[in-house]
Amino acid sequence: MDFYSREIEGKRTHDPLFVEEMKTTSFSSSSSSRRVYVPGPVIVGAGPSGLAVAACLKKKGVPSVVLERSNCIASLWQLKTYDRLRLHLPRQFCELPFMSFPSDFPTYPTKRQFVQYLEDYAGRFDIRPRFNEAVSRAEYDPTLGFWRVRTKHANSGSSGGGGGGEGSTEYVCRWVIAATGENAEALVPEIEGIGEFGGTIKHTSLYKSGREFRGKRVLVVGCGNSGMEVCLDLCNNNASPALVVRDKVHILPQEMLGKSTFGLSMWLLKWLPMRLVDRFLLIVSRLILGDTSHFGLDRPTLGPLELKNLSGKTPVLDVGTLAKIKSGDIQVFPGIKRLKRHTVEFVNGRAEKFDAIILATGYRSNVPSWLKEEEMFSKEDGLPRRPFPNGWKGECGLYAVGFTKRGLLGASMDAARIAEDIERCWKAEAKHCMPFSTSSSS
Repeated sequence: MDFYSREIEGKRTHDPLFVEEMKTTSFSSSSSSRRVYVPGPVIVGAGPSGLAVAACLKKKGVPSVVLERSNCIASLWQLKTYDRLRLHLPRQFCELPFMSFPSDFPTYPTKRQFVQYLEDYAGRFDIRPRFNEAVSRAEYDPTLGFWRVRTKHANSGSSGGGGGGEGSTEYVCRWVIAATGENAEALVPEIEGIGEFGGTIKHTSLYKSGREFRGKRVLVVGCGNSGMEVCLDLCNNNASPALVVRDKVHILPQEMLGKSTFGLSMWLLKWLPMRLVDRFLLIVSRLILGDTSHFGLDRPTLGPLELKNLSGKTPVLDVGTLAKIKSGDIQVFPGIKRLKRHTVEFVNGRAEKFDAIILATGYRSNVPSWLKEEEMFSKEDGLPRRPFPNGWKGECGLYAVGFTKRGLLGASMDAARIAEDIERCWKAEAKHCMPFSTSSSS
């Protein structure tokens, strides 16, 4: 064991009660590389989930370090969402622990309002992420009993590394919390002939407004909440959208009987079994929306709540798109067979010309690209192998927050569990710790 390893082994016995960054020195030939010891958890990701768990830890007196690859908190919301986006659920179901939305916010806050809430949240709990630090590798070192979290960062002069250009840091810590979430990377499907199309093809992560498509015929691939809203936005900006519906989908009104559909569902589940609640939702939805199968939108066999519970597939909450489909302003097509020059061939043999294609095909986890472990996360989809509510804790101090497929409510639940679990270890080890002066060596 080298000098550095012996030093960290000593710190394992004598962790301080406060975060103290070790005096750093180069651990490679690059002068912009350094090593940092973190007594508390390292949280990977500064989205809502990362902020929630950092706040829960701080409430319990446990400091943490939050690493974020982008230059801002909630980068998905700030940088990769369309302008007209609002929360799909009422604000009371989207609050993070210990802080409500401002009372003057609408029931469904706008994108800008939600980002402001998150920024205020970070300020209230003094959460200061280390921006522009992308985790390239996180691996447990069984010899030390610590995690090694390696990051790469640009503008290293501003993020604590050497003089300019790119640098790297290795954080050494007892606990790692994966908070990069289910939506870390855009999911782009393979479509035959995609190189032949010739028109604009972009994922919704790059879509901002229908203004740039005014007067154009646009095909939106994907009939989730994003695909439906993008179609509506295109209509409102005088484009001519069409929608590819490859799978069966539940479409529910955003509100029913004067209440939010989600809130009503949660209330009914307190008294009735899920299947009865599903039956109620479908009956009321048919009364309000009609039979959606007449417009190419067949419903799955399982009810919306049961399907969500088993597969994580979220029902669409209609905000006006269905009326545009009924009126013919939005056409519905089946799956795509292949693309040709400004032409889309569908699986039913029909071919239509389009100027652009928007891929509302969702996102995926990127955890397998940086987390080197075999048990907790699936390599196939990057999600915890154990289903909700047991997917938040792994082995050797590894945790996950924001992977429940249950939105911000699920993330808040996981954040509270993680903070309680780490607090127990923190307090137990605090009994045996004593302050010390730190140093490091290559």
